[in-house]
Amino acid sequence: MNTLNSEAFALFGQHIKWADMIGNVIGLLALVLGRRRSLWSWPAQILSSLVLFAAFAPAHLTGSAGKQVVVMVVAAWGWAQWIRGRKQAPDGSLDIRFATRRERIVMLAGTVLGTIAVATLFTTFPTLSWDPWPDACLFVGTVVAMYAQARGMVEFWFAWLLVNLVGIPLNFTNGFAFSGLVYALYSALVLWGLRDWWLRSRAVRTPALQGAATP
Repeated sequence: MNTLNSEAFALFGQHIKWADMIGNVIGLLALVLGRRRSLWSWPAQILSSLVLFAAFAPAHLTGSAGKQVVVMVVAAWGWAQWIRGRKQAPDGSLDIRFATRRERIVMLAGTVLGTIAVATLFTTFPTLSWDPWPDACLFVGTVVAMYAQARGMVEFWFAWLLVNLVGIPLNFTNGFAFSGLVYALYSALVLWGLRDWWLRSRAVRTPALQGAATP
């Protein structure tokens, strides 16, 4: 772990750690694979989280470290969901859809209430996190994003965008410059992936509506 958390190089006055760099490069790969709806997105996320856990655990960022544990658990579940979904689809493709109104309300309420609850825990026990509110938002937002991804919801990209906007200043402030830079790159990739899933969801929905209208 000491080797993973040693400095790899300096960039623009920022110290880049091996674990921070390696974990995020794998995470970028996972995001690209997710955009392509590849099953390999999930094992890549698990591997990325293993490496990033080694980076965040000693840094008093419990939300960021705990997020990696949750990511691994949810990624295993999401992997199974995608495998099951592909087996059930006639053409072996993944079903992409927009969340229902009820699902959106539940995810939004879960994000707000979950962030308040986790931030309260971090505030009560300051040793758990030095930045309780953004750390809590990052933790809860990631859980919501991965849940929506596992269910094939287009909204998961919006959740990831929120996580990125919080993660950029949080990581720069706490010495994880490479994570901060990668979160900025994530934002561009998220918009790219959002456009792709949005268009594919509309393409799937349009024939269904036309079929329903056929007498």
